[in-house]
Amino acid sequence: MKDRIALVTGASSGIGEATALALAEQGAKVAIAARRKDRLEQLATRLAELGAEPKVLVADLAREAEAQRIVKETEAHYGRLDILVNNAGVMYLEPVIEADLGRWRSMLELNVLGLIAATQAALSGMRARRDGHIVNVSSVAGRIANPNAAAYAATKFGVVGFSESLRREVYQDNIRVSVIEPGMVDTELREHIGHEASRHAVNARAGEMRQLRAEDVADAILFCVTRPDYVCINEVLLRPTDQER
Repeated sequence: MKDRIALVTGASSGIGEATALALAEQGAKVAIAARRKDRLEQLATRLAELGAEPKVLVADLAREAEAQRIVKETEAHYGRLDILVNNAGVMYLEPVIEADLGRWRSMLELNVLGLIAATQAALSGMRARRDGHIVNVSSVAGRIANPNAAAYAATKFGVVGFSESLRREVYQDNIRVSVIEPGMVDTELREHIGHEASRHAVNARAGEMRQLRAEDVADAILFCVTRPDYVCINEVLLRPTDQER
């Protein structure tokens, strides 16, 4: 990973933060993107100590132009982009009949369209160099749809489908595509659930198991991006040992 250039979205906490640190520890230069500038700057200090030459990119990745901008700024700063980790996302859980469609729309824009926009922006440079790796963070909810998670599952099934279609479009350009599907992870993700009963239910379920840590998911991402360039890990599904579905 020495001197490889990576961009990690949703890097202000959780999986994104852990992934940026894991890449930096292996010698990569890392750009980090999210909305919370203070959190990014704190992370940048840690990355700089690891020699990662961090680039802080404050952006609302639900906006197409912002998602594309961070890619272009990363390329302008470092000269290229080798690894794009599309991690930014939210999880809004609630019954369909009670759904706040505005909230669901924002989730679709971030979880799916923002990811697609960033990927699209990265492809031209990767194709020209015949080198690149796109890592999309989905969820076990991209395989199994549970009650009260209809829209969230729709976004994550969408990420899985997009990733496989993309892989088949770009494999001849020596661009690799990996999708990561974690189960229950101990991060801030559940704190943003606006539907109180759904939030209590998923937190109760999480409290019954030994959850994954963000670092566990970062390890899976690092495994994918450190394989020889003739090896593409298409999918990684990881759950806590205690998680049944």
